[in-house]
Amino acid sequence: MSLILAVLMAGAPQAVAAPSDPVEIVDAAAQERGDKGEVLVLGTSHLSSLPDDFDRTRFDPLLTRLAEWQPEAVAIENLGGAQCDFLRAYAHAYTDTADTYCPDPVPARDALAMTAPQADREIGEILADAMAERPPGQRRRLAVLFLAIGEPDSALVQWLRLPESERHAEGALTAELAAMLEQRETRLNESSLIGAHLAARLGHERVYPVDDHTGDIAAHPIVPEVYGREMRAIWDNEAAAEGRAAHERLQEAVVDETLSVIDWYRQMNSDRMAELAMRGDFGAAAASKSPGNTGRKYLAYWETRNLRMIANLRVVVGGGKRVLAIVGASHVPHYERYLRMLSDVTAVEAEVVLD
Repeated sequence: MSLILAVLMAGAPQAVAAPSDPVEIVDAAAQERGDKGEVLVLGTSHLSSLPDDFDRTRFDPLLTRLAEWQPEAVAIENLGGAQCDFLRAYAHAYTDTADTYCPDPVPARDALAMTAPQADREIGEILADAMAERPPGQRRRLAVLFLAIGEPDSALVQWLRLPESERHAEGALTAELAAMLEQRETRLNESSLIGAHLAARLGHERVYPVDDHTGDIAAHPIVPEVYGREMRAIWDNEAAAEGRAAHERLQEAVVDETLSVIDWYRQMNSDRMAELAMRGDFGAAAASKSPGNTGRKYLAYWETRNLRMIANLRVVVGGGKRVLAIVGASHVPHYERYLRMLSDVTAVEAEVVLD
């Protein structure tokens, strides 16, 4: 190489090696811009397992901690109404799924004389006019509209934002529907007791259901007797037994008040509990060589469900919201892994509010 050529090449801009994953270009651009969307994942037990007389006010300190994080939206582990209508229409492929997971929207649709799309359109029109306080009649109508689209916890948000003197039947909000909301207000369920109550406290208009069961068919075909037998064998392992014992021990402690609700949630969201769930449940399924291939079918269902839940959650985050996602504790490791795949979203661990 001549001296002149060497000098010319030394002064030329050097090519930057392309990343092995081209999406890293997007990751880096979003990181450099900053102010990414945030999702705080709060793992939970299903509160319906608590005694009926459990003091619900013991959740107030947890709600206060979560409110201090100031989420702009609250996502819950429930099915959206549109998906429920889909599951009913395709019941031949999703036997009993809608009956198991979906509320009945018919009474509200009958009271309004509306279809679900018509109710959804009116909700959008009302909420497009943002206001801190709404006339009680409008909130009661919004409650019925949310019931009609199959989102009872969003209806509860509207109910809770009414002054207590205005929480009564009127107009399309029939006595039957008002009674349903009264019952939902006090029920032991994380979507209602934490999600809807927190959203109302923060001045939100709704909560966002992000669960998904359209991927259940990833496990098909299933022979129930074989599937049940092989799943019981998969779950018969040391890690699963330790996890069940730990959950029972923690619940007993919170019931007898030797453990606070916040400490209960701190333990549920610990690395150790996550590890036991992965080893005893999904790891055991992944390792299974059962003749019916049940472990791999179960894992296919589980991964598909969580991927679609994260896609639904990404819709809620949109252009950069701060979102609290309340979900069963066994979902948390998959939630956090899949959230890390997103370029413009940061996963926030529960310890941010619990410690």
